[in-house]
Amino acid sequence: MAYATQMEAARNGRVTPQMEQVLAAEKITREELLERVAAGRIAIPANRNHADLIAGGVGQGLRTKINVNLGVSEDCCNVELELGKVRRGIELKTDAIMDLSTFGDTRRFRRRAIEISPVMIGTVPVYDAVARYGKNVPDISVDDFFDTVQMHARDGVDFITIHAGLNRTAVARVRQSPRLTHVVSRGGAILLHWMTANDCENPFYAHFDRLLEICRQYDVTISLGDGLRPGSLHDATDAAQIQELIVLGELTRRAWRAAVQVIIEGPGHVPLNEVAANILIEKKLCHGAPFYVLGPIVTDVAPGYDHITSAIGGALAAAHGADFLCYVTPAEHLRLPDLNDMKEGIIAARIAAHAADIAKGIPGAMAWDNAMSHARKELDWPRMLELAMDPEKARAYRESSKPRDESVCTMCGDLCAIKRSRQVLEGR
Repeated sequence: MAYATQMEAARNGRVTPQMEQVLAAEKITREELLERVAAGRIAIPANRNHADLIAGGVGQGLRTKINVNLGVSEDCCNVELELGKVRRGIELKTDAIMDLSTFGDTRRFRRRAIEISPVMIGTVPVYDAVARYGKNVPDISVDDFFDTVQMHARDGVDFITIHAGLNRTAVARVRQSPRLTHVVSRGGAILLHWMTANDCENPFYAHFDRLLEICRQYDVTISLGDGLRPGSLHDATDAAQIQELIVLGELTRRAWRAAVQVIIEGPGHVPLNEVAANILIEKKLCHGAPFYVLGPIVTDVAPGYDHITSAIGGALAAAHGADFLCYVTPAEHLRLPDLNDMKEGIIAARIAAHAADIAKGIPGAMAWDNAMSHARKELDWPRMLELAMDPEKARAYRESSKPRDESVCTMCGDLCAIKRSRQVLEGR
C-alpha cells in the first residue's frame, strides 16, 4: 500500500525506500527511525518528483546536517555559475541546497538544480512569486502565491520555507518592539509589505490548510520560516521572535495532523549566552520538531568573517539540540558569495556540525577524530591528509613548506613532540 508522506508511512509501520537510505547513512535502528518520523522529531524531505534524490534525515539522534544557499539575483544573474555552485556544494559534502533565486528564468534554474542534485533541495516560493509575476508586492494575489508553491512542489522541491507564523499578532509585536533592525528576513519583509498594503492576514497563515494539501500531495516538507528572526544581537530573543515561534508551534501540530513533515527555522543573530536558551525554547514550543538555525551569528561586527561567527554559534546551537545548520559565508552582509566564499562557508559549517555531533554523542562521530589521532601518532602523513575535512587545503599547506625530515613538519622539526615521546615511550 502506498502512503502519501513519509510521516504517514512511519505511522503505519512501513519503512520506505527513503527511510532505507537514511538507515544506511546513520547509526539508528529501524524502530527508532519509524517512531521519530511518526512523531515529527525526524523529517525526511523527499519529494516524490525528485527522481535521483538520496534521501537524508534531519532530527533527533541523526548527524547534524548543513545547508548551502545559492541562486540567481538581478545583479548577479549567472545561471551557469550558480549551477557550478550546486555541483561544488555536492563535492564538498553539503546535505542540502536551497535555491533562493529572485530573478530571471527561475524555473529553468530550479529544474536543472533538482536534476543534478542527489541531495535535498529547498526553495522559498514567496521569492519566486515576486520574480515570476513581475508585479509590485501588494499586487500579488493569494492565488499567485499558492500557484507558485504548487509549481515548486510539482518540480520536485523537497522542502519549502514558508513564513506562515508572521501573522497580524506577530506584526503588532514588531511595531511595539524597540528593534534595531526591524525585519531582516527577505520573505518576512515581502509578506509584511503585502499584509500592510492590503490590510490582510498573511495568506499562508490564513490558508494554511491549502498549503498542507499541496505539501501532502507531493510529500514536501514545510520549513516554517522565522520571518521575525533577529538581525542583530540587540533584537535576539525578543517578544516578536517568541510570538512568531508560538504560532509556529501551533502550525506544526496542524501540519502533523495532516501527516505533513515540518522543520522549524530559527535565528539569526544571537549573543553566545542566549544560544542554548533559544534551542530550549524552540524545542519546547514546537514540540521537538527538527530545528534549522541560520548561523546563529554571535557578533555583529565581523563582516568578511561571518563564516567564523556563525560556526561558533552553530556549534553551540547544534550541541544543545539544533539539527540543521544553514551555512554562512565570508561574503554575508556584503555581496553574493563566489565559489571560494562558498567553500569557506561549507567547511566552517561542517566543522561546527561535526563538533556538535561529538558533543551530542552521535554514534560514530568520534571515530573520525580517533582515526586522525592515530595517524598523527604514527606520523602517517598520507593518512592524515586523507582524513582531513578539507584534504585539498591540508595537502597544499603540507606541500608549501617541506621539512628536511619528512616524518615531521616545519613547525617543530627535530623537536617534534610526537616523534620524541614515541621514541621514549615505545622505543621507536
